[in-house]
Amino acid sequence: MAQNRVGLILGVGVLVVLGIAGAIYLMQPPEAPVSSPAPIVAAPKPTAAPVDAPKPAATPSAAKPAATPTPTPDAAPVTGTLVFESDVPDTSVFIDRVYIGTVPVTAHDVKPGTHALKLSAAGYDGFAETIEVTPGTRTLTYKFKEVRLDATLAVVHKHAMGSCNGTLRATPQGLTYNTTNKDDGFTVALTDLETFSVDYIQKNLRVKAKKGKAFNFTDPDGKADRLQLFFDEVDKARLRLIGK
Repeated sequence: MAQNRVGLILGVGVLVVLGIAGAIYLMQPPEAPVSSPAPIVAAPKPTAAPVDAPKPAATPSAAKPAATPTPTPDAAPVTGTLVFESDVPDTSVFIDRVYIGTVPVTAHDVKPGTHALKLSAAGYDGFAETIEVTPGTRTLTYKFKEVRLDATLAVVHKHAMGSCNGTLRATPQGLTYNTTNKDDGFTVALTDLETFSVDYIQKNLRVKAKKGKAFNFTDPDGKADRLQLFFDEVDKARLRLIGK
């Protein structure tokens, strides 16, 4: 019985002690919560300063073309320039009887107006003409090797009975007789003339085409000089055409 009582006392004492301890614990201020340590983060390794990449060279902008100055119109020429050409070397050129040179040659500063030209080449008929020069450049070409012929002659054709008037014209293409008498008119190539002759004393020009009829021409004024001059000019061209 006594032992039970002792045990009860001890038990009560233990409870009292625990109660006091619990009261003391509750009476203490709460402790500040212990914060979890911040995670340790490794500091980044220092990196080398980046090397600046070379900047691309600035592309030059397309250069603006220089402004083209407005051309000043050339003054209009006040004199003429004559360029001479020929199919025969060493052709001599004269302007107003003044020797210019041999082709090819250019005459500068020729005054506008009328001028006399003369060109000559050994072995060929020369050229003599009058031209009108104007300001600017002009090319003149002369062909000595070509047969040149343009001759006309007023004639009377003697018939067996009567006569008729007409005109003879000769070119490199042929000899033509134009007349109001249609039966007498003709055209014949110079190389097809069977007879072509002049009788100065008789004042007669005789013409006959191959396989054609004969014609006797006289001058309307009864003069022989014009018949002779016409014959000489035409016969010279005719002989050149047939290669004589």
